[in-house]
Amino acid sequence: MSKTCYLTLVFVFVCSNFLLAQVPAWGGGADQNDLSFGFTFSYISSNFKIVKKPDWRNPYIDPATSQKITDSLNSISSAPATGFVIGFITRYRLTDHLEARITPSLVFADRSLSYTYVTPSQDVTKQVQTTTVDIPLLLKLKSDRIGNLRAYIIGGVKYSESIGSKRNSDATLALPEKLVKNVSGYGSYEVGMGFDFYFEFFKLSPEIKLSNSMGNVLLPENHPFSSPISKLSLHTIMFSLYFE
Repeated sequence: MSKTCYLTLVFVFVCSNFLLAQVPAWGGGADQNDLSFGFTFSYISSNFKIVKKPDWRNPYIDPATSQKITDSLNSISSAPATGFVIGFITRYRLTDHLEARITPSLVFADRSLSYTYVTPSQDVTKQVQTTTVDIPLLLKLKSDRIGNLRAYIIGGVKYSESIGSKRNSDATLALPEKLVKNVSGYGSYEVGMGFDFYFEFFKLSPEIKLSNSMGNVLLPENHPFSSPISKLSLHTIMFSLYFE
């Protein structure tokens, strides 16, 4: 290789490194500040994982009158139901590649439980209607930035508190009309991944995340729709757009 070609390659290499180092600090400077804020919109799909009691198939007998209220059960299932989330982001930079995030959010989502019986006319789907405030505490591990893009993984824990459940609204209802209820507060763990896209005045981060509740979210009650169930846990898939 001639001396001229060698010097040309060295020059190109040095200039390439210099140009890559001059990527503009777009994104509104969010990554350059230790503390920054933003907001998020999310679409969620959630369903219950159901653990049944050993005698869950048995007909339900009214303890007050000893009368049979329902026939034997064939199945209890929970189909995915959708909802949406709006939230606020508080971000704190720990290192250039690690940050802590608190994203208090308001969640609007209904879940359902479907019961099928030996007598098909008794089949019913019960809506578990809740509005919750979620408070996740997450760690976000980021890759090196390549141009105006970087990838990341995220994980942590979340506490959810119900603010709109129908906990006392069925006190006067007959047994076949009773509602299934969740406990007022419960914890979850979350894990996900996403990408940061840097624009001139803001940063946009599409993210997909999985969440599973810890413990039992079922509020135990003695009626035909709660009694056959030993435990409910909540499984959620969330697609979010973060703006910072």
